[in-house]
Amino acid sequence: MTSATSTRLAAAALAGLAVVLIAGCWSRSSREVIVYTALDSEFSEPIFADFEASTGIKVLPKFDTESTKTVGLARALLAERDRPRCDVFWNNEILNTIRLQQQGLIEAYPSPAAESYPPAYRSDDGAWHGFAARARVLIVNTALVSEAERPRSVEDLGVSKWSGKAAIAKPLFGTTATHAACLFAAWGDSKAQDYFLKLKKNGVQVLSGNKQVALAVAAGHAHFGLTDTDDAIIEVEKGMPVAIVYPDQGEGQLGTLFIPNTVAVIKNGPNPENARRLVDYLLSPAVEAKLAAGPSAQIPLNPAVQAEVRVETPKTIRAMEIDFAKAAARWEAAAGFIRLHFTGAD
Repeated sequence: MTSATSTRLAAAALAGLAVVLIAGCWSRSSREVIVYTALDSEFSEPIFADFEASTGIKVLPKFDTESTKTVGLARALLAERDRPRCDVFWNNEILNTIRLQQQGLIEAYPSPAAESYPPAYRSDDGAWHGFAARARVLIVNTALVSEAERPRSVEDLGVSKWSGKAAIAKPLFGTTATHAACLFAAWGDSKAQDYFLKLKKNGVQVLSGNKQVALAVAAGHAHFGLTDTDDAIIEVEKGMPVAIVYPDQGEGQLGTLFIPNTVAVIKNGPNPENARRLVDYLLSPAVEAKLAAGPSAQIPLNPAVQAEVRVETPKTIRAMEIDFAKAAARWEAAAGFIRLHFTGAD
């Protein structure tokens, strides 16, 4: 065999090996989808398992901590914007999803599965889709607070009779941050700032998360607190001495805030086709029905869903009317005030 022939054969072998390696990599990536999710793993992982079983596509989830998960995941996505590692962002609230959209990290995908959802819970261009909501509620310890005395508004957190007896999660993360931004958008800066100053003056307990608020009230460490329905219903169904109050249902009051989970496709993610398939799946009636039936009792927003719901919904009580994009735009100013004057955070 001549030297030239040997060289040609070696080159061919290397080329063939490269094709095999490339094909192998393509095959693996084509059967994966990478999801950054802020929904608790105990609720989201069964959904991922169903998707894998029905499609053969492996879901690779990334979670974060209870207290900072939405912020932590959003920061990770921003840090990776030049070389995205994530395909789909499943957020358990909406504020940070809209902020990522505004910073150009989201690829618009008008999912056909989203067409039946209310316009208030999805973006016009398909950049994000809301589903499986939770309500912001008051959880009340029934052994410490009589039914006649129960607080009925989020403003009761600042009432002097409850000094040192009420609790909220730190309003810089998760749904509590979203709620704060919505209050700034609905009330304006002056009233919203006065509200948080009243809470501070009244000695409201600031805990690490909504789950911790629900646990504190159930244990009697607080008389009542502001939390989400998923954390409150768990304590109710455990038989703890607690009740759920849907706040601000009176004449002229804001109504109860419903915050959806959101799902969005990350721009230039590694598996765009699988990302779209997962978004379609998450918006299916079966997923909302399963989340409604599960321990978190999440609230279906798709009118096509037929499921038993164990909490109140926007159909059964007065929901707070809110422009989520406007709330997201108010967040930086709101967060700056809260850090400086309410939590004392850096």
